[in-house]
Amino acid sequence: MSKETKQVSGEFADLLEKDGVKVPQVGDVVKGTVVTASKSEVVLDIDGVLMGIVRGPELYVEVEEYAHLKPGDQVEAAVLETENEEGHLEMSFRQVGQEKAWQNLREAFKEKNTVKIRIIDANKGGLLARYCQINGFLPVSQLAPENYPRISGGDKSKILEKLKTFVGQDFEVNVITLNEEENKIIFSEKDVWNKKQKPALDRYSVGMVVDGRITAITNFGVFLNFDDGMEGLIHISEIAWQRIDSPNELFKVGDRIKAEIVSIDGSKIFLSSKKLQKDPWQEASAKYSVGQVVKGTIVKVNPFGLFVKLDEEIHGLAHISQLNLSLKEKIGELFNAGEEKDFEIVSISPSEHRLGLKLAGEADKKEPAAKKKTAKAKKEESSEDNEESIVDEN
Repeated sequence: MSKETKQVSGEFADLLEKDGVKVPQVGDVVKGTVVTASKSEVVLDIDGVLMGIVRGPELYVEVEEYAHLKPGDQVEAAVLETENEEGHLEMSFRQVGQEKAWQNLREAFKEKNTVKIRIIDANKGGLLARYCQINGFLPVSQLAPENYPRISGGDKSKILEKLKTFVGQDFEVNVITLNEEENKIIFSEKDVWNKKQKPALDRYSVGMVVDGRITAITNFGVFLNFDDGMEGLIHISEIAWQRIDSPNELFKVGDRIKAEIVSIDGSKIFLSSKKLQKDPWQEASAKYSVGQVVKGTIVKVNPFGLFVKLDEEIHGLAHISQLNLSLKEKIGELFNAGEEKDFEIVSISPSEHRLGLKLAGEADKKEPAAKKKTAKAKKEESSEDNEESIVDEN
């Protein structure tokens, strides 16, 4: 800027001040009226006596107030320069918009209002998110049920693969942690989902039967979507009356099934599919009895015993103490899943869905270690008694 221009500009500023018009300084936030607006620049009229221009990176469309400006709109802008090459105020929406964005976050955190964020990246712990150029984090644990990566086996690489599909998408969230000093912001999509879910839950009660589609299968159960957006969990223990190792044995994603509501905890619905099936244990007493020898198939070998299938619906447990093992014998070396053996029923409790077994036909061939030790001890005690008798007689 030439000396002449600076002099004229200074004289113009002096005249404005004499007329009671305050000349904006660098850093001031002033209100102006939009004269023209385009994607490259916005021209503002300041108090009818000054012109301001906002352009390039100083345009800020992230905050709704600045996203769709048109002539006549009133907006605030910060002064970057009191005069540019054209003698106008050089101004910024970005500085004001960023503060407005922080204010929106503060209010959302305090009032538990919903904000919209854009997902910009993902890691194994969750999603990196941005609100109006302000970065935050959306943990996996805070995702809504429909977006939670339910990967069978918990494969971390597959979880990350699923999370990366959300990059570029917008999520509605609540702010659950806001620490401006540490620039730490944590978002929750689950909170928003819970809030929407609660009014709908009033339509449901324990004992109701729902019809839905399986949306995910995990090691601990299956998730059922019903009534256009409602979701419940059928825990593995509520899938079938018999013992199963994995829900994949009975179901696949997309299957339509019915289930009974067994519990509602907050916004969570727990379901049972086995309650809609006849309980086979009700007739177990008529089919099996204590002392009966039956053929059973070993379905699983555990350190504490064998899980044994007597039929498709009734399974029992042969505790390790009932397998006649010697001290040096190991259960995993002597028994294998899939083997069929004779077992004797030692206890049965239909109400508790329990049936106890012991290995049959082995008692005469091999005494348990504990019994062998007892017999040996008795023999030694008997020998000692005889010796004492001889001494007394002498």
